[in-house]
Amino acid sequence: MKGIILAGGSGSRLHPVTLGVSKQLVPVYNKPMIYYPLSVLMLAGITEILLISTPHDLPAFKRLLGDGAELGLSLSYAEQAHPNGLAEAFIIGEEHVGDDTSALILGDNIFHGQGFSDVLRAATHDLKGCVLFGYEVSDPHRHGIGECDADGNLISIEEKPANPKSNRALTGLYFYDNDVVEIAKGLKPSARGELEITDVNNVYLDRGRASCVDLGRGFAWLDTGTHKSLLDAGQYVQTMEARQGVQIACLEEIALRMGFIDADQCHALGERIGSSGYGEYVMDFARRARPLTAV
Repeated sequence: MKGIILAGGSGSRLHPVTLGVSKQLVPVYNKPMIYYPLSVLMLAGITEILLISTPHDLPAFKRLLGDGAELGLSLSYAEQAHPNGLAEAFIIGEEHVGDDTSALILGDNIFHGQGFSDVLRAATHDLKGCVLFGYEVSDPHRHGIGECDADGNLISIEEKPANPKSNRALTGLYFYDNDVVEIAKGLKPSARGELEITDVNNVYLDRGRASCVDLGRGFAWLDTGTHKSLLDAGQYVQTMEARQGVQIACLEEIALRMGFIDADQCHALGERIGSSGYGEYVMDFARRARPLTAV
């Protein structure tokens, strides 16, 4: 499976914070926002990842993440010059996807929960069609909402419905078989001039090949599109890390746990930033990583 992170847009709802920096490079507590979606793809076992952003912001992402080799990844980059919709990611990333299945995650979505790696890898196994991820919310009229049957098959998808059929919001994480590229290429722009990801999902829905995995109690899905939600996300991460003594979205730890790098490589990465609490955590984890506990 190939991964795509869509980290474009102007971040206008976070102005003036994002006037000089990409929203996805703004810190969420102690690490850049982009670490969180990248960690999700890593937990799914995905190592070949394309990051799509604006021509202005791409150099900053490259400075931060490089080619990914230090984490056992292969990172590449592509431009989305204008915000033409989420589905355009598959047109931009057609060569990256090739003949494989793919996962798309939005650069401002944060997921956290026990056993998330198992949930993700189960969803990627023998993927035929599309798999979306649902999360119960108290304000369904503000989200895309999925209605499912007892077997988890999607029956309907509604965008910000006035009278929602469920409280199951569809999050910014999408798994697709290889048909998604041709589906995206066949879309027409919506009334707002964008290639909509909902239109992609509706094609799979019409084919009877759309399912939804519910992220139940014990999981957190956080959006960071406003000043308040960004603050809420930072406070959530700070609280969980302080109480549990573990880092959320620590790329070096995940790379070691997933077997992408070994303990020596992990320790070297932590040593490079060892003057920070984050670096000290990475080095300590590397020292304790024998024998390695499975994710």
